[in-house]
Amino acid sequence: MKNTNITAHILSGNDFLLDDFNPGTIMKSIAKRVKRNRLELNLSQPALAIRSGVSLGSLKRFEQTAEISLKNLVMLAVALDAAQEFALLFTGRQYQSIDELLTAGKAGTAKRGRRNV
Repeated sequence: MKNTNITAHILSGNDFLLDDFNPGTIMKSIAKRVKRNRLELNLSQPALAIRSGVSLGSLKRFEQTAEISLKNLVMLAVALDAAQEFALLFTGRQYQSIDELLTAGKAGTAKRGRRNV
């Protein structure tokens, strides 16, 4: 299977048992929150498009289908004063115990991932 097919399969969201954690559900949730924030600020779609620099078509598509580029999502976040939330993404592993932390410290930091063939 090609990478594009794998991505399309993953994003379809049909094979995930934990619905809150499938990519489609996460994307829809983000789109709903952006729309909610836009409405709380009493901004129309055209007004947010102008304020953010994202085309009106991209904003409408995002609110309807949850599809958007990362760059446009960040631009919307900046316009809605929510860019600081991106700082929370991929911040590092959260350890459940001191033993887990100490074990991870002994292992060292990997400089690259293993190659899967």
